[in-house]
Amino acid sequence: MSLALAPLDLSVETEANLPCRKFDPDLWFSDSPTELELAKSLCGDCPLRVECLAGAVERAEPWGVWGGEIFERGAVVPRKRPRGRPRKEDLARDAELQVEAEARLAASGLAASRSAVRLAA
Repeated sequence: MSLALAPLDLSVETEANLPCRKFDPDLWFSDSPTELELAKSLCGDCPLRVECLAGAVERAEPWGVWGGEIFERGAVVPRKRPRGRPRKEDLARDAELQVEAEARLAASGLAASRSAVRLAA
């Protein structure tokens, strides 16, 4: 059975408890790094976060926030970079955030290997 089509926990009131249903949906698909970080934080307490992330990984979602992770061009990225050339300190921070993103995926059982989900550098 596909993770994306796994049965939902029927004890969860899907419409009432999902942040993506309470707030503006455009927040999860914003071009602004700040707004995407806000969407990620709202996903933290979502009862369907793991299922949402699993489905997004399986579908290789092209972009947006899914299950508390940012997807860009079908890959999980630790944060969305603003336009332009990144500063050296931003590159170092991105490397640290990349390790954290890999750890979160591994902890949720979604990335047993790097081939399971493509992580963008």
